[in-house]
Amino acid sequence: MVRNETIIAVKSVSQSSEFYQKLLGCKSEHGGETFEILTSENTVVLCLHKWGDDEHPTMLNPEKETGNGLILFFRVDDLNQAFENAKKLNANIEKEIHYNENSLKNQFTLRDLDDYYLIISE
Repeated sequence: MVRNETIIAVKSVSQSSEFYQKLLGCKSEHGGETFEILTSENTVVLCLHKWGDDEHPTMLNPEKETGNGLILFFRVDDLNQAFENAKKLNANIEKEIHYNENSLKNQFTLRDLDDYYLIISE
């Protein structure tokens, strides 16, 4: 079995952690100001890493275009609840719930606190 545990660089680990927990209903498994592990049903959903810590070469310069070539894609059990959560967070919603003819699923798109592009799909 192969699993991907995505790590993104963020300005504020604690604020981004709170954003994703409220948006997706996931929970903190690590906590802290430099690194966070977010899980759902004992599976890693996303890891957050503070910009510039530990000298990882792709996480050194927050001035470069954030997320170029990257889409964070999440499947959720309750799309309407995730959408309501996004609205409560005053998230930058780019496209409200709509049907995607490629995936044959309903989804919505938004930006997170660090301007990463997210697709939330049923």
